[in-house]
Amino acid sequence: MESFSLILAIVVVTALAFDFTNGFHDTANAMATTISTGALKPKVAVAMSAVLNLVGAFLSVEVANTISKGLVDEAGIRPEVIFAALVGAILWNLLTWLVGLPSSSSHALMGGLIGATVASAGFGAVHGDVLVTKVLIPAIAAPLVAGLAAMFATRLTYRLGKKADGKASEKGYRAGQIASAGLVSVAHGTNDAQKTMGIITLALVAGGALAPASDPPLWVIVSAGVAIALGTYLGGWRIIRTMGKGLTDLQPQQGFAAQTSAATVILASSHLGFSLSTTHSVSGAVMGAGLGRKGGVVRWSTATRMFVAWGLTLPAAALVGAIAELVCRAGSWGTAVVAVFLVASSAAIWKISRREVIDHTNVNGHDEADGSAAAEESAGVVTAAMAAVTPPPAGELSATIPAPAAADPPAKTTV
Repeated sequence: MESFSLILAIVVVTALAFDFTNGFHDTANAMATTISTGALKPKVAVAMSAVLNLVGAFLSVEVANTISKGLVDEAGIRPEVIFAALVGAILWNLLTWLVGLPSSSSHALMGGLIGATVASAGFGAVHGDVLVTKVLIPAIAAPLVAGLAAMFATRLTYRLGKKADGKASEKGYRAGQIASAGLVSVAHGTNDAQKTMGIITLALVAGGALAPASDPPLWVIVSAGVAIALGTYLGGWRIIRTMGKGLTDLQPQQGFAAQTSAATVILASSHLGFSLSTTHSVSGAVMGAGLGRKGGVVRWSTATRMFVAWGLTLPAAALVGAIAELVCRAGSWGTAVVAVFLVASSAAIWKISRREVIDHTNVNGHDEADGSAAAEESAGVVTAAMAAVTPPPAGELSATIPAPAAADPPAKTTV
């Protein structure tokens, strides 16, 4: 067992706290569609996601090795630097959770680590080639690849199921949604839990408790998997509600195609050691599925706000991480100040969140009002142009135009 100093113990606990926030922050990626369609009850959905996140944490350590061995120079890193990085990542996760914004926990962690490392050892301590090839390029490519895959999968699904019985088909795709949501959860554990494993391993190396270039010890793998699973079980209901009404109106066929495409991209990236964002992959797949159905609508104003947040995540977390590192550099009292600030800020955010409690009992409680408001929102120039070029068949047009009061609109979900 590694020998621990006090600062090293603080870093490990803080890393697991980040892993916990990662779990409840990203649950929406796997379960928002399944919950909003009623395929699974909310608590059952997050419980299933939690178990599968834990399973996924044991499948690979490639992403963990990318973080612990590749992104920054181990020789120039102290445990205090990693602590500062985690402060930036946790605060960004909590702030975006408070406003229900599905941003990237992965990029928050990467940003915090880069900012703290630059503040401590300069730009030379960050391996730019690894940053570009295994973080930045996947950040751009993942939503595009997942989106294209989901778009083509959606078109193929509708073509193959054209003559299928409507109710039987819907029931089958709901079952498919459950399976694909489970696959996303496994993929999330395989990719995101490993980020915390990599951070803890890097801290152990920096603190002299582990030899350089070591793989994560078993206790690190287990603790990271348990932490993200516990966070997942809490649900992250605020973000689930946002994902449940924002980007596009999806039918079960589209939800199945989107989740399966996203899970495939995430699992393939984990195998290659790419530290991509689950949020980016799932959101890209959802938009692709929205465009894959004739007459499908993507609300580009909502998507644009999400893109802006994605762009801000890495630099914002990097700035907080750098400031925290400069304070920690003052010594033990500086580290204590940063720790107190983190705890106080987290408590304040939680207290503010209690003004409007969102949990499994009301996560879908505003669907009707919010759905009508969303329906009134302009679909955007791109979607309008596509709809004009390829007008939907009569059977699918009713899915995008509000039906008369007496009509029975087709089952759909908004994600």
